[in-house]
Amino acid sequence: MKEKPRVIFLDAVGTLFGVKGSVGEIYTQIAQEFGVEVSADTLNKTFIQSFKAALPPVFPDAEEQDIPQREFDWWLDIAQNTFEQAGVIQKFSDFSTFFSELYIHFGTANPWFIYPDVLPALVSWRRMGIELGILSNFDSRIYSVLQSLEIREFFESITICTQAGAAKPDSKIFAIALEKHKCSSEAAWHIGDSLTEDYHGARGAGLRGIWINRQN
Repeated sequence: MKEKPRVIFLDAVGTLFGVKGSVGEIYTQIAQEFGVEVSADTLNKTFIQSFKAALPPVFPDAEEQDIPQREFDWWLDIAQNTFEQAGVIQKFSDFSTFFSELYIHFGTANPWFIYPDVLPALVSWRRMGIELGILSNFDSRIYSVLQSLEIREFFESITICTQAGAAKPDSKIFAIALEKHKCSSEAAWHIGDSLTEDYHGARGAGLRGIWINRQN
């Protein structure tokens, strides 16, 4: 690294922290508490299908106070599709209560783990005087997740698609994040696990894009 960046932006899920086991396993465990038995593999497949089919959670017309409800409803649609495709949604006597519990769960530290290379990197960058920011297509629960994982203190800015009105790879969300640091795109890096959203998105917005491949 010949010239250090002024700011490093980091993606959240899949970059800083990942899901313990799989989303399907967590959905299955909480469904069991509501008396519904379904295979974790099945739910994982139907979740991935439902998640990929959904439009990004971007609400440019929403008032700030309405965004949390819009986020909740966006995830509710995905969860309903996940269980419908798995053929078990009719087994729930109260799907809305189940989903509320599921939604709250993912806003805590419980379903997440921090990748082992993350803390040493954050500490090292901070020692070097590099400003750090979160730049993510996650929702408002990012604040409670970062707090409960005890890494919130490292980040001087948090930019998420639901509040920015744009989602990666749209260059608008990168511009919003850069403005928070009064930083030019040439002086910033963005690190993430998605080739499309993170690497190509960052490069398209003029930042240095760095792809972190957590699959290998």
